[in-house]
Amino acid sequence: MSRAATLLFAIVAYAIFFATFLYLIVFVGDFSFARITVDEGPPGPVAAAAAIDIALIALFGIQHSVMARQGFKKWWTRVIPKPAERSVYVLMASAVLIVLMTLWRPIPSAIWDIANPLAANAIWGLFWIGWGMVLLSTFLINHFELFGLQQAWLNMRGREAEPHKFHQPLLYKWVRHPLYLGFFIAFWAAARMTLGHLLLAAGVSVYMLIAISYEERDLVGYFGKDYEDYRERVGMLTPRFRRRNA
Repeated sequence: MSRAATLLFAIVAYAIFFATFLYLIVFVGDFSFARITVDEGPPGPVAAAAAIDIALIALFGIQHSVMARQGFKKWWTRVIPKPAERSVYVLMASAVLIVLMTLWRPIPSAIWDIANPLAANAIWGLFWIGWGMVLLSTFLINHFELFGLQQAWLNMRGREAEPHKFHQPLLYKWVRHPLYLGFFIAFWAAARMTLGHLLLAAGVSVYMLIAISYEERDLVGYFGKDYEDYRERVGMLTPRFRRRNA
């Protein structure tokens, strides 16, 4: 693959990702203008719908976890060019997410349905805060590297990325994983929580907790004691407040 082709591929993969990410917000938010959402789609028996949905969540989790591991990356970059590795991951992740949303089977039974307008609006506010936190977190840690554009651009210019330096920008001073925290908030902030939405939120939450454990192992392996000290000082998903010694 030429350098120009690698860059073009990275741009296309990023465009597909961003469109998929925007629709994920619509999907989770169950917006009325969409034909396919967490609560809108082909009806069916509850047991069958639950089995399909659990399988889709598992597929999503397996793809993300396996392809993100360092061992897989070392093997995978023998098959594809290293500057395109992240873009391939982004494209595959987007494809799996599209499959999940397309094949999702709603289970519309309501767990809770908040009728009070003030309370409902407050929950919608949390929903948007969660997605905003996700997007902001990607820029704090280098949005364009995270989604493969920087690698392809540097390759186009015949350069290599500098080694990562350990830093704690903004939200990362308070929690170690604000990106995951944003997803937790976004998936659980629902004024009307159906059984299907609950299944999605719970399944994605379990995946994220597992993913965090693997990710932190990789980070300790890369940054060593710096990250171990950081982990002692800063909470994983909630701030850790400690009294100062007098």
